[in-house]
Amino acid sequence: MTLLSSILLGVIQGVTEFLPVSSSGHLAIAEHLLGQTTEIPGFFDVLLHLGTLAAVFVAYWEDIREMVLEFFDGAADILHGTTPTPVPPARRMILLIVAGTLPLFAVLPVMDQVEGLGDNMYFVAAALLVTGCLLFASDRVRRGRKTERTASLLDALLVGVGQAVATCPGISRSGTTITAGCFVGFERKFAVRYSFLMSIPAILGANILSLKKAVEAGVLWEEVPIYLVGVAVSAVVGYACIRLLKLIAERGKFGFFAYYCWLAGVVTLVLIVFQRAGSAV
Repeated sequence: MTLLSSILLGVIQGVTEFLPVSSSGHLAIAEHLLGQTTEIPGFFDVLLHLGTLAAVFVAYWEDIREMVLEFFDGAADILHGTTPTPVPPARRMILLIVAGTLPLFAVLPVMDQVEGLGDNMYFVAAALLVTGCLLFASDRVRRGRKTERTASLLDALLVGVGQAVATCPGISRSGTTITAGCFVGFERKFAVRYSFLMSIPAILGANILSLKKAVEAGVLWEEVPIYLVGVAVSAVVGYACIRLLKLIAERGKFGFFAYYCWLAGVVTLVLIVFQRAGSAV
């Protein structure tokens, strides 16, 4: 791993983790185009995701702080047998995030097979085309009004199904969950905020599962300083992209990302076809 590769992958992770264009798909494509003979080091991949997770904490610190405080208040209410009416918004948000995370457990038994799809560039390209279709549809959905005060657990569960589908490389997690939120009637700003906050347990859970494998596969400790540069880049770029997506959500203009995903998918297909043709000669 070179310093330039670390910075490049950090930028790709920071941009694609939050902008609705699929981080896993772009990292797979970048790995292929960089011509690496081995996969991106597992430990580095874990650190990259933790870098973008740090960006979520910074961008939504007030929401996270309120939910942490409300969690303890809720535990105290359970002990005392009391329930506030209406339920505080932060407490409802916790329940919505839990409901939205549940579908991920259905993916766990086949997670290795799902991750293996990233080695198939044809699948990744097709998945990017599908992501583009989802984003194109999201711009044409009637604007909803649901927030954490009015959204139901079923709404959150349906968005969570979208998050589970987005474990496939090339399917954007943020794009799918935001689109699903729009389809169930979420207010656009809330759809974006819910998508990012719901990413916290998803990213943490995935990294806990991946960390053991990464350590067992071996960590090149002499390369860790290079890894940390990429992590810092992914965190800074990720935070900037969160701010950008908030502005875009207010205008309801995800069409640009749809066209980008279509272009990326087509270009990837063309490059793979030419590469295969060249190697066959």
